[in-house]
Formats: sequence, structure tokens, C-alpha cells
Amino acid sequence: MINKLAHFIHSNFLILLLTSYLLATFAPQFGLFLRHINFGVISWPDGSTLKVSLSVVMLSMLLFNAGFGFKINELKSLKKQPGIILTGFLANLLTPLLLVYVIHFLILNWHNFDELQNLLVGLALVASMPIAGSSTAWAQNSDGNLSLSLGLVILSTFASPITTPLILKCFGFFTTGEYSQSLFELSKHGTNAFLILAVVIPSILGILVKLSQKQANSSKAGSSAVKLLNLINLLLLNYSNASLSLPGTIAKPDWDYYILILLVTSVLCLVAFAIGYLIAKLFKSPKADMASLMFGLGMNNNGTGLVLASLVLSNRPNVMLPLIFYTLVQQIIAAIIDKYYLNKIA
Repeated sequence: MINKLAHFIHSNFLILLLTSYLLATFAPQFGLFLRHINFGVISWPDGSTLKVSLSVVMLSMLLFNAGFGFKINELKSLKKQPGIILTGFLANLLTPLLLVYVIHFLILNWHNFDELQNLLVGLALVASMPIAGSSTAWAQNSDGNLSLSLGLVILSTFASPITTPLILKCFGFFTTGEYSQSLFELSKHGTNAFLILAVVIPSILGILVKLSQKQANSSKAGSSAVKLLNLINLLLLNYSNASLSLPGTIAKPDWDYYILILLVTSVLCLVAFAIGYLIAKLFKSPKADMASLMFGLGMNNNGTGLVLASLVLSNRPNVMLPLIFYTLVQQIIAAIIDKYYLNKIA
């Protein structure tokens, strides 16, 4: 039963994700209620604090389960491809920066200053997030190199306390006024406690618990239960965080702005997938490596970005829209590439 339910949710994840956003738009009350549940505050040596909300706990559970889901033999294989893993990691950092720098000048004369700044701040959060753990599932479905996928996810996740503040600071120069100030402050004090306590430590704990097990692989039933919990958790997390921003999109629709966000996030995502393809060609990699690189570079951990935005930038709910759009776009592009391109490569 658990296995069938997990398979059903996984197979229909995009539809269910869209449904969660519709619920957040038209029935946000429960999502807003979940956002107000918190368990205290943790202080960090640099002066930053982390409000331990239910969203943070749910995100930590996702990342713990992701670490726990790694297979021991796959972890041991990471050392076989250090060059391509490092290249993919660096490309994942630099591609969004360079592309948004170009986009910034193309849309500099957008008619609404606040819309432009909200878009840029949202893109900063998209670009600064580590590679999505779900990219490993997409790579696996396409017969990709799972060790390469895991290497990209682990490296970007563990490096995020350094790379995320750095990218946010760079984006601070693309924005102006209070928006720029918010990114600079976020890069200095708003991310370290969050990323270390809610992202890195749960991931490490998941891996350590897995390593401590006598048997390298858990039972199929246990694996299905973890997968089901992850999927439900992810959908609920997206619904809860989207409840803060999406109701306003219907109350006061701004269709030209939504089209702009869709175009920009689609271009950003397509280019990221394309860079993964080009790196595979550069290294003359087989199809398995190409799949892992394309999904790894094209898919960001926007769940983490949404939680961070809801905690630190809750007074600017429109900042979340690029994250929400990118989450949908990356799932759609991943599905298209998986079905119509990678499955046709010998």
C-alpha cells in the first residue's frame, strides 16, 4: 500500500504540485496556520538567529531523509569523477550569476521599479540555493550516473554556507535601495545559522545514520515509507510557503509581470540544463553522465529558498514568486528532457 501510494505521488508529482499551489491561492488558511507554528529560537555565534518554525523542521526532515537515502556503495564511488563533479559544481554557481547579470540589463527599463527589484531578489535566492536532491531521482529514472548526481548534490549542499552568502552579496550589486540592503544583510547574518542548522547538519546526520547501519540498504518497505514521507512533506512545505504570496496574485493580478517572471525563470532554467549538456559534451561523457549533469545543473533546491524567504523576507511575499515559478518550470523541463530526449539516446 505504501509503495503504491509513493509511486502514485511520484508519478503525478507535477500535477500534485500545481494542485498545492492552487490550494495555496484559494485556500491558504491552513498553510498560514502551519507557518505560525514555531518551537523557539536558536542563536548563532555570528549574531544571527534561527526561528525554528514548522517549515524549518519539515525542511530538515527532507534533507535528513535525503542523506539517509544515499546508498553506501554510491557514496564510495564519489571519488572516481572529481574533475567533472567540480566542473559541474562551479558551473552551477557561475551560470545563474552571469545570466542574471545579462537579464538585469535587458529588463532594466521595466515599468515598475518594485516588480523588477522583487524579481531580482527572487532570482538571487534561486541562484544561491544548492542543487536539488530530487535531481538524483530524475537522473536515476533516466539511467543516469547516480554517483555523479550525488556528488553534485553533496558538494553544493555542504558548500552552501559559503556559496549562498557569496552569491547573495553579488546579487546585492544588481539591485538598489532597500532591496540591495536586504541582500547584503542576508549575506552577512541571515543565512549561516539557517543553512548550517537546517540544511547541512540534517544532511550529515542522515548520512551518518545510514553509515551506522549494519546493512547497507534498508528494506523496500522502509525505503518506500521514507519516499512517501518526503513527497508529502515536500508538497505540504510548498503549499505552506506559497500561501504567503499566491493569494495576492489573484486579489490583484498583474499578468504582464507574471509573464515576465515565467519568461525569465524559463530562460534561466533552460540555460542551466543546456550548460549541463555542454559540460557532458566537453568531457565526452556517456549518456549516464549527461543525464546527471543536466538534472543537477537545471534543478535547484527551491524548497530551501522558499523557507528562507518566508523567514527573512516575509514582508516581501512577491520575492517568493520567482522561486515558485522556477520550481514548476524545472519540473516541466525535467519531464520533457527525460521523456523526449534522454530516453531516445542510445
